[in-house]
Amino acid sequence: MTENIQDIQQALESFVEEKKVVQLPIFFKAFPGGYGEGDLFMGVSMPNIRIVAKEAYQECSIEEIQYLLKHDYHEMRMCGLIIMLHHYTKKLIPQDVIIQCYLDHLDYVNNWDLVDTSCYKLLGRYIYEGKMSNKVLYELSGSGHLWRIRVAIVATMYMIKKDDYTDAFALCEEHLSHDHDLIHKAVGWMLKEIGKRDEEAERDFLDKHYKNMSRTTLRYAIEKMDERVRQIYLKGDV
Repeated sequence: MTENIQDIQQALESFVEEKKVVQLPIFFKAFPGGYGEGDLFMGVSMPNIRIVAKEAYQECSIEEIQYLLKHDYHEMRMCGLIIMLHHYTKKLIPQDVIIQCYLDHLDYVNNWDLVDTSCYKLLGRYIYEGKMSNKVLYELSGSGHLWRIRVAIVATMYMIKKDDYTDAFALCEEHLSHDHDLIHKAVGWMLKEIGKRDEEAERDFLDKHYKNMSRTTLRYAIEKMDERVRQIYLKGDV
């Protein structure tokens, strides 16, 4: 462990809240049988993790980022991911090095908050900017691995924000019948984000597929629609 890593850990420890030591493992289902089973939490809130990452990123090497990503504590991994986001934007470490590090350490991006904080701002952006083929999204989507599938789906958020819905629709359609609630929510979330920009495009997709999606997906997808339209979908009167 380098001195820099020690400083990061000590800084995070200074923000530990005892109530979060208890709450976070429950919230992220780190109990036996939960999707986060076995994960360890220090008890630090997200805003405070961001403070530590912002103060530390300029001194962090790629090797130190790798160390953070493989750490047992959830907050240390999150801090490593946020440091990566700073580096990607500031280009203190080459973007291709950051992306390869991210892909090489996806096994440690192993809860929904870690995925959602990082994937579209790193992988989604990198693909949209033409620096990598979108094939990687479909490889992750077909992996059968919960978190990699969620990475693939949520990474399309960057494209959605640029009014490009092609990959988002394709990946959402691919996982309409997935059996995990976190994928239902991811699909519904991306559809909702499309609808916020182009409701007609979202409704065209829903008209074709709403009968084949979970109620969770549907409720997420139509959350921002007019109540009258929401009820039409919920009652199946399309």
